[in-house]
Amino acid sequence: MTTSSKPTSSQPWLHQKSAVIQEFGTVKQFPLGLSHDARMYSCQRLNKVLADTQILYGLYKKHHWLLRGATFYQLHLLLDKHAGEQLELVDTIAERVQTLGGVALGDSRHVAEITSIPRPPDGVEQVPAMLSRLLEAHETILVQAHDAASRTGELGDDGTNDLLVSQVIRTGELQAWFLAEHLVDTPLVRT
Repeated sequence: MTTSSKPTSSQPWLHQKSAVIQEFGTVKQFPLGLSHDARMYSCQRLNKVLADTQILYGLYKKHHWLLRGATFYQLHLLLDKHAGEQLELVDTIAERVQTLGGVALGDSRHVAEITSIPRPPDGVEQVPAMLSRLLEAHETILVQAHDAASRTGELGDDGTNDLLVSQVIRTGELQAWFLAEHLVDTPLVRT
C-alpha cells in the first residue's frame, strides 16, 4: 500500500476561473440518431421557450405575492400551484437542451435579453390585469410551442416534439383555462 506524500486539506479551492468549454448556441455531437441541424434547431427553439417559461414562472410568483381582494386566498393558492408547474417545465426544457448536446439558458440576465414576454410594472396591478398578463404570456409561449413542435416533428426530433406537445402545450392550455375562468363576469341569477 502506498501513501500520498501530498498533504491533504479540506480548504475549498476558491476563486476558480475557467475558459468556456462550450459556447451558448452550439451543440456537441451525441449519438442520438439526429442530425446536427435538427439538434441545433431544437436547442434554439427550446431555449426561446425556456426563456419565456422562466419569465412566466417569475410572473406567477410576483402575482402570487402581490394579489389583493376578495379572491386573494383562492388565487394565491392557484398561482403558486401554477408557478410550481412552470418551474418543473423550466427544468425539463433545460434538460432536453442538454440532452441534445446544447447549452441551456441559465442566467436570468440572459433570459431577459431573449424573452419576448413584456416586463410588467414594478408595482401592484389590479387582479384582472395580473391575470390578463399571465394569459398573454401563456399565449406567447403556446404560439411558439405549437410552431416549434410542428417543425421539430418534421425534422424527426420526436423527443422535443413530445416535450413541447405533452408538457409545454398541455400544461399551458390547462393553466390558461383556469386563469381565464377567473376573468368571467357571471351575472347574479335571482329566483
